[in-house]
Amino acid sequence: MAAKKKDKKPASRIAADNRKARHLFHIEDTFEAGIALQGTEVKSLRTGEANIRESYAEEKGGQLWLVNAHIPEFSHGNRFNHEPRRPRKLLMHKREIDRLGGAVQRGGMTLVPLQIYFNDRGRAKVLIGLAKGKKLHDKREDEKQRDWDRQKARLLKDHG
Repeated sequence: MAAKKKDKKPASRIAADNRKARHLFHIEDTFEAGIALQGTEVKSLRTGEANIRESYAEEKGGQLWLVNAHIPEFSHGNRFNHEPRRPRKLLMHKREIDRLGGAVQRGGMTLVPLQIYFNDRGRAKVLIGLAKGKKLHDKREDEKQRDWDRQKARLLKDHG
């Protein structure tokens, strides 16, 4: 018997999404990082009510931290419930952290969390984007390009 090929990985479950980040920033590169969470934070993330819209990542003392991410308190938590906006440690290799820290210091880049999701093993991960802020005229250009793509798709669909 031949060995079965493993199909595509199952879709990961997204707990929080930062949809506005791609509008406000040019995303140069993306990285996956683990996140150190408390038990009630994991349970709260699974409900899908987290908000990373105003959060960012920063390097302090050779470690990466996710700052200002809001993970609400778990509804059935007790006195050991977590603080909703506490800084959370991101888990990456030392070499990657140094590389990201250098890019932020040298190039005026920002570390923006794009998604918090659970991978196929059930571990919480953060997708971090190395980003550069967009100017107003860049946002207008993106909008014009999006409108033109939509119009082009309509024309091709109609005249096909």
